[in-house]
Amino acid sequence: MDPPTDKDFEKKEMDARSLSSSHNQAPYVHKVAVPPRQNLFKEFQATIKETFFADDPLRPFKDQPKSRKFILGIEAIFPILNWGRTYNLKKFRGDIISGLTIASLCIPQDIGYAKLAHLAPQYGLYSSFVPPLIYAAMGSSRDIAIGPVAVVSLLLGTLLSNEIDPDTHAAEYRRLAFTATFFAGITQATLGIFRLGFLIDFLSHAAIVGFMGGAAITIALQQLKGFLGIKSKMFTTKTDIVSVMHSWNWQTILIGASFLGFLLVAKYIGKKNKKFFWVPAIAPLISVVLSTFFVFITRADKQGVEIVNHIQKGINPSSIEKIYFSGEYLGKGFRIGVLAGMIALTEAIAIGRTFASMKDYQLDGNKEMVALGTMNIVGSMTSCYVATGSFSRSAVNFMAGCQTAVSNIVMSIVVFLTLQFITPLFKYTPNAILSAIIISAVINLVDYQAAILIWKIDKFDFVACMGAFFGVVFVSVEIGLLIAVSISFAKILLQVTRPRTAILGRIPRTSVYRNIQQYPEASKVPGALIVRVDSAIYFSNSNYVKERILRWLIDEEEQVKGDYHTKIQFLIVEMSPVTDIDTSGIHAFEELHRSLAKKGVELVLANPGPVVTNKLYTSNFANTIGEDKIFLTVAEAIAYCSPKLAEDP
Repeated sequence: MDPPTDKDFEKKEMDARSLSSSHNQAPYVHKVAVPPRQNLFKEFQATIKETFFADDPLRPFKDQPKSRKFILGIEAIFPILNWGRTYNLKKFRGDIISGLTIASLCIPQDIGYAKLAHLAPQYGLYSSFVPPLIYAAMGSSRDIAIGPVAVVSLLLGTLLSNEIDPDTHAAEYRRLAFTATFFAGITQATLGIFRLGFLIDFLSHAAIVGFMGGAAITIALQQLKGFLGIKSKMFTTKTDIVSVMHSWNWQTILIGASFLGFLLVAKYIGKKNKKFFWVPAIAPLISVVLSTFFVFITRADKQGVEIVNHIQKGINPSSIEKIYFSGEYLGKGFRIGVLAGMIALTEAIAIGRTFASMKDYQLDGNKEMVALGTMNIVGSMTSCYVATGSFSRSAVNFMAGCQTAVSNIVMSIVVFLTLQFITPLFKYTPNAILSAIIISAVINLVDYQAAILIWKIDKFDFVACMGAFFGVVFVSVEIGLLIAVSISFAKILLQVTRPRTAILGRIPRTSVYRNIQQYPEASKVPGALIVRVDSAIYFSNSNYVKERILRWLIDEEEQVKGDYHTKIQFLIVEMSPVTDIDTSGIHAFEELHRSLAKKGVELVLANPGPVVTNKLYTSNFANTIGEDKIFLTVAEAIAYCSPKLAEDP
């Protein structure tokens, strides 16, 4: 180390005089307040309220007569009774336009999505008839369009077909689908009733982006069979398309490619000019009508073009007696239903929150869960499979000017009329059109821009995103989901067990102390080391925090080795980010205090919060280090240390 120069000695003498003058002024130090003790029951009650009732759902019931409370209770379950009182013709005009628009989009999509779930086409239409009516009465979103969606259809189709072959045991397969739908609804309603909606937040945004993108690729690849006219039953997700090239049908490819191009152009027009939002919305129905007419007049079905053939006429038949309430398939239906219900719920809540923020109204997450759960429970008893909020239809609904959930009722009425009178007309609809509609619908689920942004913001999130994506594409939907959840949990555990710490320095010409890595101009205080812990201190990280602070001290001592005037005498822990501390954390601080005492270093605490302060005093640790070493700010802690540093040459 270079010998100190005269300039260095002069600077240190000035620092000492400055410290001595601040000692003579005896700055005012405000003592850290110890919060008053709370009653144990009241503390427990407050914790429960903040955890499960953070939105204070009972506030409207306060100071109301019993009759009014009863009415408010009914309105809480059925929000339509509340907003229905102010419903008018102007709102209805917007709702009927948006309802008819999303109906034109949902009918062809529902037929295609039912095939994804390995169900007959009418079951997709059934799921856009009953569930939207239930949701309109119980849901709190004005913009969500309810019905089958591609990802959930794929998930159900994959998981159900792993248990029962949908071709050889179609009746048992349908029964398992209804059972899974029933338990999906039970799962969703239970989460809402017991206010456990925070559980779905464990599936991070990055994981959802990856999962949706992987599912979209998988769905698009699955549609190649219908798009290319492949009749081979050996064509699966593990088959390459070249080996079955001999079974391609050029007429089918021509129809599929032509209308896929039309759908993509329509989507581009709607994206470029918001006034033409109706173009991509009505394009699928136009494609179905034109292709059906073309196949009918040319009898292309005789040339190998596969068609829908038959869609059962009439509204939903009862299916309550078909649900498995016992036997080996009960457990399987429950497992599949819970998984499908969680994915459907995650998608619906995300969509609802997106559009609620656009229109500046509050979405009650727990009411949404109850509404979605109820509609799927009722749906399972009326031959429906899992329905949820569709992003593409909800976006069209929003742009078409929907005002309330009446747009779902309008859509449901159109689907009802279709089931009653129009289904025979779909007989000659080519399967290639349904594949083209599904491919055009899922393209937007591959959100590469979101993936790029995730990479820029958080590399660990990007790993979760890619893990989910490749898991779905190369293994299976459930493995992709498992990878996504596992990586998300790993991130949480890593952040909890390895919290960030930082060395603080004083910003020039201020009394503010900040991270020296973020503010390189911030200067360290000679003789004192200021460390900030950026997390609550629990049993899972207390030992790491103690060891990390000691490592910071060792590193600092090595830097000032041989310079007595800057030897570390005080270690100040900035505790404002420490929201809580448990017994393991207190024990770690006691060990830290003993380790520092052996080194001749005093432990000083700055700005502990009320919870932490209370525990420091309750555990008697405040008396151990001395109450005069707990300060309101880092600046006050430095003011306390400065005279001692100046007096100890």
